[in-house]
Amino acid sequence: MRVLVVGGGIAGQAVIEAIRERDRDIELTLACAEPRLPYDRVALSTLLANGADVDSLTLRPASWYEDNDVEVLLDTWVDELDGYDRYVLCTGSDALVPPIPGAEHAHVFRGPEDCAAITAAAKGKAVVIGGGLLGLEAAYGLASLGCETTVVHLMDRLMERQLDQGAATLLTPAMEQLGVNVLLERNTEEITPGGVRLAGGEELPADVVVISVGIRPQVELARRLGLNVERGIVVDDAMVTSDPRVLAVGECAQHRGVVHGIVAPIHEQAKVAADTICGVEAAYTGSIPTAKLKVMGVDLVCAGAPDGSRAVVVADDSTYRKLVVDPDGRTVGTILLGDIRGSELLMDAVRTGREADDPLALLAEASQATAADLPDSARVCNCHGVCKGEIVDAIRTRGLGSTLEVVNVTRAGAGCGSCKPVVAELLANERGGAAEEATFLCPCRRQTREELAAVVRERGIESVSELSAACGAGRDCGACKPGLAYLMSEINGNRHREERHARFINDRVHANIQNDGTFSVVPRIRGGVTTAAELRRIADVAEKHEVPLIKITGGQRIDLLGIKKEQLPAIWEELDMPSGHAYAKAVRTVKTCVGTDFCRFGLGDAMGVGIELERAMEGLYTPHKVKGAVTGCPRNCAEAYVKDIGVVAVEGGWEVYVGGAAGATVRKGDLLATVPTSDEAIRVSLAFLQHYRESAEYLERTYAYIARVGIEPVREAVMSDMEGLLERYRIAKAAADPDPWRERHNPVHPKQFAELDS
Repeated sequence: MRVLVVGGGIAGQAVIEAIRERDRDIELTLACAEPRLPYDRVALSTLLANGADVDSLTLRPASWYEDNDVEVLLDTWVDELDGYDRYVLCTGSDALVPPIPGAEHAHVFRGPEDCAAITAAAKGKAVVIGGGLLGLEAAYGLASLGCETTVVHLMDRLMERQLDQGAATLLTPAMEQLGVNVLLERNTEEITPGGVRLAGGEELPADVVVISVGIRPQVELARRLGLNVERGIVVDDAMVTSDPRVLAVGECAQHRGVVHGIVAPIHEQAKVAADTICGVEAAYTGSIPTAKLKVMGVDLVCAGAPDGSRAVVVADDSTYRKLVVDPDGRTVGTILLGDIRGSELLMDAVRTGREADDPLALLAEASQATAADLPDSARVCNCHGVCKGEIVDAIRTRGLGSTLEVVNVTRAGAGCGSCKPVVAELLANERGGAAEEATFLCPCRRQTREELAAVVRERGIESVSELSAACGAGRDCGACKPGLAYLMSEINGNRHREERHARFINDRVHANIQNDGTFSVVPRIRGGVTTAAELRRIADVAEKHEVPLIKITGGQRIDLLGIKKEQLPAIWEELDMPSGHAYAKAVRTVKTCVGTDFCRFGLGDAMGVGIELERAMEGLYTPHKVKGAVTGCPRNCAEAYVKDIGVVAVEGGWEVYVGGAAGATVRKGDLLATVPTSDEAIRVSLAFLQHYRESAEYLERTYAYIARVGIEPVREAVMSDMEGLLERYRIAKAAADPDPWRERHNPVHPKQFAELDS
């Protein structure tokens, strides 16, 4: 059988995964109208609010489709159906734009290009038309970009379809505390290039206007094919349209008169559609509407009907918990705002119509419920439609030992991530409270760093793609590819084949992405010692390019913040200074005090040693970021005791400390060695650095590595193999790129520094 799935969104992806779970032989083709693989559209708000990289939203890497024999056609519009046995329309929806004069001056909020356009225009004042779920998320994103943001809503309360008056009354001030003004019962009459005019003559100045009032099912193809179309493409309980060869799933489908505009029903429909395709009798009977607001600082979950014949409410000035039951005592709705404890249990009660003779007791039970108390049918992850029973079964049958493994295997928590605490609790329950196992470098294939390193060495592998082809690492979800890229560079002494698709956005453009989608540039200032000429050059660049913020960092560096991606090449050219690697999992800085040069307490040349040490370490990638310091006496002005590598001048010599931390974790470093000269201190520091590069897990800071392994084994490993470690360090250092900013002259690909990276 040959099956064509039309539409590369969440629905299309869900359908092909569900079919593949049931049948490995069906020939599958996925036609995507967009020029990219299916991505998590539900998480689009993170592109605005957190400056996330669009690639981070991709649901599966390209290798997954290859491994599962799915032909993918990108940037492809389907005009007619021919050549396949069955078809599944997953064409989704478009943003609904009401007939407002001047609407062409506004943005919609439906895709990555929309987010890029909104971010580029975000300055001064912003107006969002629509106070529903997506409208509030867009407004929060704009407020996070520094805009003075106003939501204009036609109705008398926010999210009127999901909330009652009591909850909405609390939601409005909660949004206002985040910098979002709310205007209710306002009708937008006209949008102009400079703002919005409301009915009655009220005018709101705006530099950017976003319309988010709902969706319109994409049904043009279905109409051309002569299918039965009302608001959406009409389907029966088997998800079959009026043409028995054609099914429809997702926001384009209309089932029993309802078009669902949320993600949870997609997975339920996709499973039924896959059963139908595979010849298994199945029925979709509808879904309970649910909503979860993805705005940091506002916890809101609701399901089912906001009102009913009977309801109980527990509320105060900042929290609202409501349970609604029908005349027969069945649970039909819940609203949780500010306090969402037990949301999984209550949402399951709504979905299953659980009897609640005493609704208040059920509400109280939910507030005390743990993950162990949830029924197997409780949906833990709404983004991917994963229930507790599926998670527990995967932990038991596959022997999963870490939360990351569970996320990658079951996909629970791989969306917005809000359910990860419950996933971790379920894992802890199944493991009897035992600590989580060390994380596999590739959790999907349960492959450790050591196992993958052995494959690389035995087969002489020089790229992530070769490694993936050899053993499958990174081919299922792709989340481990940055770790594989590091492993490849470390084992090959930086003489590997670099593949940018395996790197984070920061490493692809050599700058640190910020929460508004702009970047920060930190030039290398070794040891925190600079010159008047360098300072003048930095000032000239900042002034010429109107850099919004210049910041002295805690590591004695100068940070230029708020730089657009397309500005980066010109800024680097004019700075003419090497990269400080402030964006990378790499050696960042070596902080120094003035040492014996000026300090009357100085015992050692802190600045000279710090500059030499930083020069020796810079450019090397590491399992996690590495910060260093050299202080000229035990008074510790450079805070060497709480750095990854800290060197301290003492009477008669130097001490080297490792594994210190002063961030979210505070830890004094362990004394690794005491040596008579600064040259020996540098040698010991470099040997430890190489040991850490070779031995620590990816994304494991030095302090976590030392705590896990212990200082004595580390000291033995470093001191007993000093010359071997230093030789391997020299090989890696010799092949390291001294200044990755030189790519400004020869970009890796044409869009490397374009607004949307490919």
